[in-house]
Amino acid sequence: MSDETDDGPDQSADDAADTGEDEPESPSDTIGESDFVKLAYTARSADNDTLVDTTDPEVAEDAGIDIEQQTFEPRIIGIGAGHIFPSVEDDIEGKSIGDTGTVAVPPDEAFGDYDPEQVRTVSADSIPEDDRYPGARVELDGQQGVVETVIGGRARVDFNHMLAGETIEYEYEILDVIEDRIEQAQGILGAVVDADLEMWIETEEVEEEIPPEPEPDDEADEDEADADDTQPETQIVEVETLYIESVPQLSMNQQWMFQKQQIAQELIERVGIDRVIVQETLEGLGGFGGMGDIESLLEDVDVDADEVAEELDELDELDELDELDEDTELDEDAELDEDAELVESDDTEE
Repeated sequence: MSDETDDGPDQSADDAADTGEDEPESPSDTIGESDFVKLAYTARSADNDTLVDTTDPEVAEDAGIDIEQQTFEPRIIGIGAGHIFPSVEDDIEGKSIGDTGTVAVPPDEAFGDYDPEQVRTVSADSIPEDDRYPGARVELDGQQGVVETVIGGRARVDFNHMLAGETIEYEYEILDVIEDRIEQAQGILGAVVDADLEMWIETEEVEEEIPPEPEPDDEADEDEADADDTQPETQIVEVETLYIESVPQLSMNQQWMFQKQQIAQELIERVGIDRVIVQETLEGLGGFGGMGDIESLLEDVDVDADEVAEELDELDELDELDELDEDTELDEDAELDEDAELVESDDTEE
């Protein structure tokens, strides 16, 4: 019998630990193109340190941004979805939770190269009078620009993006890999609108028409006459539906209004659902028949419900007086008509 022993996997792992070597990461531990990650990041102009974007409220506040007007928190990003610069996506792929990185994004990938031809001379009358000064941001014919000079009746306006020609330095940290599908959907819509949207997924049974299978070639001629009579079959199938409760920030968002079909298709493909239903709940304010409803509505506006009720009663009394006046006018008109008829009758007899 041999004295040699078989070193199994446990022994190999022990040897690796003894030598201080790290075990290679499993491919599933690294981030791939279809993954969703929670990302903290800050992007600045490499030329003048101008803040471009950030998920850190302290950084935003230091830059003079009103943090009450928008949300600053780590974002859920779908890798490969185009929500961040491609070079940043490429840098993230293959990394793991906790990794950090800094990427220099070139101008042609960020906000474009600076184009001198985009600096144009326009009539000063085309600019609002309050904006006719150097540095004013204006919009002319759908283009946004910055006023450079105003001389006489002419003005020079730079229609380049304010960051055109600048390299963007993008620093990031990977906080987590997101597996929950609702969070993934929230990440996709979060790139469209800054709103806390209520979402849920339901599995439902729906009817689906299945087209008939084509006949084999040798039987095609025999059944050609009956082809037009073949009806699709209807069967019950299970589908997963993503429900989204709409809010005004979403329904009035221009990107959503013009691209909702593309966004829904991205949700279907990346989140792994069958359809998307956006629903809007409209709640009535109640009628004036029950004062309890009015009182609940007036609690937050510092209005006395009794005073409102008294005013409504006064309005009702005024309406009754108006009706009486109308009835009196009608009676007077009727009496005048009768008098006129009597006068005509007397004239006829004479």
